[in-house]
Amino acid sequence: MKMENELIEALRALDTPTVCNALEIVAPERRGFGFTTSHLRCARPELPPIVGYACTAVFRCVRPGSKDAVAQKCYEGQYFDYVAGTAGPKIAVFQDGDGVRARSSAIFGEIMSWMHKALGAEGLVTDGAVRDMSMMADGFQAIYGAVAPSHIWFHMTEFDCEVNIAGMVVNSGDLIHADSHGAVIIPPEYAAGVVEAAKGIAVREEKIIGLCAGDDFTVDALKKIWGGE
Repeated sequence: MKMENELIEALRALDTPTVCNALEIVAPERRGFGFTTSHLRCARPELPPIVGYACTAVFRCVRPGSKDAVAQKCYEGQYFDYVAGTAGPKIAVFQDGDGVRARSSAIFGEIMSWMHKALGAEGLVTDGAVRDMSMMADGFQAIYGAVAPSHIWFHMTEFDCEVNIAGMVVNSGDLIHADSHGAVIIPPEYAAGVVEAAKGIAVREEKIIGLCAGDDFTVDALKKIWGGE
């Protein structure tokens, strides 16, 4: 279910923790899953959050793949068709498939960022390693697990598939919201509710901050706001 640009922009104006808080209100059954649960880094924290539909893939690097070079490039060309054919906005979501050797090699860098930007992606979310962060395409965001200098025997093993990124299980086409805090899946049916719930969260937080920063602070007043009054 694709949504209007206005709703996407409204989601992009929120930070990822606020989206998580809002989901706890509109979809309480998702309180314990659907978001990254271990730390990921952010290449460009000054950029706004990225919001888009997941284009998923799995990469391996520590050993050569089973395909010869021509067949591998052909397979990865099919991945490009998949990304190009996915309606935007979109985000590349890459799982490092090397298990205990994960993050040994860079699965994304300068050239991959420019290719993906040309294919319409606004960023990357991966549990794997990256490189060339300062040379990535203009405006392209990367949320990543580590930094590594070499891509070793870099090759794609799957795409348009289920992946697990730092505890967040993602399927192709899932709507992802990500920033320097991590990433979360927003079920499209809850997207409008997330935006509305975020407004109420902002009002409550402003009341708490205003009280705590002001000259009229009392513990009783704090208890009242904290209690929902």
